[in-house]
Amino acid sequence: MGMTEGGAAQYVRFQSPHRNSRGHFTGLFGLVNNLARAGRLSDEQEVFRRSNNSWYDAAYTDPSTVDPTVYDDDINPGAAAWFKPSAAHLLARVPGYLEILRAHGVECRSLRSADPGRVIYEDDVQIVVVPYT
Repeated sequence: MGMTEGGAAQYVRFQSPHRNSRGHFTGLFGLVNNLARAGRLSDEQEVFRRSNNSWYDAAYTDPSTVDPTVYDDDINPGAAAWFKPSAAHLLARVPGYLEILRAHGVECRSLRSADPGRVIYEDDVQIVVVPYT
């Protein structure tokens, strides 16, 4: 199946199937960073995490550096970032993160949607949306 369905772009997000303590679905990078904070990553996994997190930091904009309120729960409850289909170079490094999660038995699912929510931030590779309730 292609990235377009009925002509609409399919945005992509990787997240936990379970809500966290704040009632949100933690995304891919947050899940791996949580394992790191808990000291659960092997040396090899931590090297991967650090180098790839740095690569991502350099490769695209953190929306909160453009709009500090983007992830503010009072203003934008449940805000979540989705990759654009054009972000193939960013998606290419996702499997390594998924591999780390699998190794630790942490569930992560991939979601695709042409309309995941109300767009509150957009750039060339991503959108941040507040999910429709």
